[in-house]
Formats: sequence, structure tokens, C-alpha cells
Amino acid sequence: MSVSIAGRADWLADKYLQRLLATLAEGGEEARVAGGAVRNALMGEPVSDVDVATTCLPQEIIRRADTEGFKPVPTGIEHGTVTVVAGGKPYEVTTLRADVETDGRRAKVSFGRDWKLDAERRDFTINALYADADGSVLDLVGGIADIEARRLRFIGDAEARIREDYLRILRFFRFFAWYGEGRPDAEGLKACARLKDGLAQLSAERVWSELKKLLSASDPSRALLWMRQAGVLTAALPESEKWGIDAIHGLTKAEKDLGWAADPMLRLEAIVPPDVARMKTLAERLRFSTAESDRLRCWALSTAVEPKTTEGELAKRLYRGDRQGFVDRLRLALAAARVRAVEDNNALLEAGGFSRLLAFALKWEKPVFPLKGADLTALGATPGPKLGEILKNLEAEWIEAGFAPDRGALLERAAKALEA
Repeated sequence: MSVSIAGRADWLADKYLQRLLATLAEGGEEARVAGGAVRNALMGEPVSDVDVATTCLPQEIIRRADTEGFKPVPTGIEHGTVTVVAGGKPYEVTTLRADVETDGRRAKVSFGRDWKLDAERRDFTINALYADADGSVLDLVGGIADIEARRLRFIGDAEARIREDYLRILRFFRFFAWYGEGRPDAEGLKACARLKDGLAQLSAERVWSELKKLLSASDPSRALLWMRQAGVLTAALPESEKWGIDAIHGLTKAEKDLGWAADPMLRLEAIVPPDVARMKTLAERLRFSTAESDRLRCWALSTAVEPKTTEGELAKRLYRGDRQGFVDRLRLALAAARVRAVEDNNALLEAGGFSRLLAFALKWEKPVFPLKGADLTALGATPGPKLGEILKNLEAEWIEAGFAPDRGALLERAAKALEA
């Protein structure tokens, strides 16, 4: 039975993509859309990037793209990849190839003209599909049947595929989180468990990038559970080992029920302990961005909020601390309380309290302390430690008074303090 993505993929009709495919197929050569775009079109999922596979060699890709008026950029030419910008959109165009030597992190490749060999060097059956310019799908590894069953399988021998690149262990769970149903493929799961020590060979950036994509899935809880069972989660994220992943279920349900966006950092916080030292180590090990490191640290530093806390008290804590850290704490606390509320009326009351405080924290804007050092020197204060101490004390009084005293009242207090 022939399968086509025509009618399911608006992007395939793009005139620049059609021109690119046509120019790459001239003179007996062939070109097809490859991989994720075909998979997502068949699954009814959005498509962000369109990749092309061709029998043309890299230099010929560049020549033909130039001739057509497109812009070729040799982004990975040693592996046969040229990014062609056509109609303002980038298309990653790669020569058919086979891996001739791998070390678990990178591969040496040989270029070829065999579509089956090119398919068999890929990771999963659902990622090894090709589509002609008219939408006809070429399936050489059983990917269509696996898409219909929402089944994720390695191509050929699972261990062999993993040994070619150990990142495929994390990709197995990431693609299962996004596209899989039921239980993961048994052979794939066993291979991931057996070869998990190979993750240590990977760069931190690749590991975190893959974990972040997994944690961005609609519901990563099943994938995380199987990662835990296989020992892969502990290998990739040892901080989670004695903390547990139970909280992720309640968090994903809260996201769906309350309209929260899927947030990989919040989901990470749900499965690791709020320990400042351990979070610092985690952020350094996985080479987090500055923003990611700061968010994790501020979350760990932000103390737990009780559901009966008043909004005035929370405002004081928000002023002295980090709002995002408290928002993260409150979201996680609300999600956990909602789970317990199914059987515990007290937890229902707690959930109400956390919901109230979260709404307050999200709309809260940090007030600006009305005085500066120059205001005190204008009153005759001499610059120095005493001035700083007076200013600090006045700010503390202002905070405790609920930020109510205005500039005039604070100047009166400053004048009295200077007289003392």
C-alpha cells in the first residue's frame, strides 16, 4: 500500500522547496525530504525543520544551489551536509551516506547512492522515512507501521545503533516521550540499560540538550519512569536518584488543568532536591546557561511557602528574594497539594492557599525604595558606613511596614536617625 503526505503537509507545496528538490534531482540524481518532517506529517504533528537527502555530492549541492540562486552554506560538509537557504528558509541538505567508523560520539562517513544504506544508518524506524516531491513516502525499514502503532524501535540491532552514538540512549526516551504509546520496545529498553555507562563519553551540552527536549514533551512522566527503571536517569541525572520522580505526574496534570506551559526547568526542579550545593554541581556538570543556572540556584535558595501565608508576608519575601524562585516553589507545591486533595480535605485547603499565593506572586511588581544615599547627604549626612547602615535600617522598616511609608515619611525618619 502506497502512503503519501500530500494533503497533510502544506510546507511540501512551498515553491522554493519544490525548486530545490527539482534542481537536486536533475541529470539522473535523486532528492527527497527526509526524517522528522515526514514523520511529523504522518503523525499530524507540527513541522519546524525540513531536511533533504540527495544522491548529489556536497560540492554538487553547492554548485546547483548557486545556479538556482539559492544560498548554500557548508555547515557540515565533512559529513555531507550543506544548509541551503531558499526563499528565506534554511534546508539542511545531506548526501546519502553510510557510517564507516564510529566511536560512540562521532562517525566517519562514506557518501553513496543507496537509499536503504542511508536509512539503515539512522537511529529509529520512524526517523528513516523519505518523501518525494509529490509526497509519496519511501519506507525501507518499517517506519510507517511503527508510526501507526506509536512504537519506537531502533533500526536493526539496538546495541549496534547505540554503540555508534551513545546519545541514542537519551534519544530513545525522548522520542518515546513525544511519540510513543504503551510500553517501550523491550529490545531497545534492554540495550539502553546495558549500555548506559556510555553516556559518560558524551559532552555535557549534548546530554542537557537531549534531557531538555525530553522534559519539554507534553507528558514526560512515562519516559522518566522507564529511564529510572533502566538506570539511565541515575546515569544522566544522579541528583534525582534518592529524590524520586513521583512529583512529575502531579505537575503535568496541573499544567494541563491550569493551562500552564510545559516548562522543562520546572519539571527538572520537580525531580531533584532543592539543595543549593547539589544544584550548583548539576548546573556546572551539564553546562547550563547563566539564566538556567541562576533559576535553579534561586529556586533552591527560596524557602518553602506555607499555604496560610498572607499576601503581605509573601510580598516581603518576594522583595528580599527572587520572584521566579518563589513562583517555581508555589507551582510545585500547588501541583503536589492537588494530588493529595483527591483523598485529603486539608490538602484541598492547602491547594487553595497555594493557588491564591501563586496568583499574587505572578502579578506582584517589586516596589522601589524611595530613598538613596544622596537624600541623606542632602540632610547633612557624611558618606560612609553610618550612612549605609541608616539607609539599610530605613529600608528594613519600610519593608516591615508593607512598603507603605512614602518618601516624606522616610526623610523624617532619616533626619531623626542622623540626629541620634
